[in-house]
Amino acid sequence: MANHDSAVKRARQDEVRRQRHRVHKGSMRTAIKNVLKAVEDGDVESAKSALILATSLIDRAGRKNLIHRKQSSRRVSRLTAHVKGMSS
Repeated sequence: MANHDSAVKRARQDEVRRQRHRVHKGSMRTAIKNVLKAVEDGDVESAKSALILATSLIDRAGRKNLIHRKQSSRRVSRLTAHVKGMSS
């Protein structure tokens, strides 16, 4: 447990940020799952629309440092490859 006032405040801020980040990361993961499910089901239109939403959420997470920027790029690239693979 924190002993100094500044450490107590830092712990309080960290908890608020952790809760906020959980929401954004969770919605990002759900969007990724929706893309993969649409690809698995073979629904091209649904996969494309889900990819647009997932790309937006992943890029935003990368910009806000919820995930590493290269990880966000890699995730978008792999999801796009899945969707393009089913189109052809």
